[in-house]
Amino acid sequence: QVQLVESGGELVQAGGSLRLSCAASGRSISTCDMGWYRQSTGKERDLVARIRWEDSSTNYGDSVKGRFTISRENTKNTVYLQMNNLKPEGTAIYYCKLDGGNCPDVWGRGTQDTVSS
Repeated sequence: QVQLVESGGELVQAGGSLRLSCAASGRSISTCDMGWYRQSTGKERDLVARIRWEDSSTNYGDSVKGRFTISRENTKNTVYLQMNNLKPEGTAIYYCKLDGGNCPDVWGRGTQDTVSS
C-alpha cells in the first residue's frame, strides 16, 4: 500500500522560506508524476506545482511562479517543495500527491503551513 507523508509545514513570517518534504513508501515514485496542492479554509484544493517523471519538467500555479520550486530525489523516494517569499494568502494545508505517469492517484494527509503578516 502506497503512503505519502508530508513534513516541514510550520508558522513562518511573510517573506520567509520553507521547504516541504513528501516521503513515499510502499512503491517507488521513479515513474510517477508528483504534485503539490494546497487548500485554504473554505476554498478548493488547488495545484501548486507538478513534476513529471520522464524528464523532471515542471509546471506551477500562477500565484507561486517564480517563488516556489518543486524537485524530486528518486533515490530517497522523496519530493520537495521549496517555498520562498511566502505570503499570508499561502496559509493552507499542503498536500502531496502521486499524480499520474505510471502510478495511481494517491494523496498524503497534508502539512499545515501558516504565514503571518
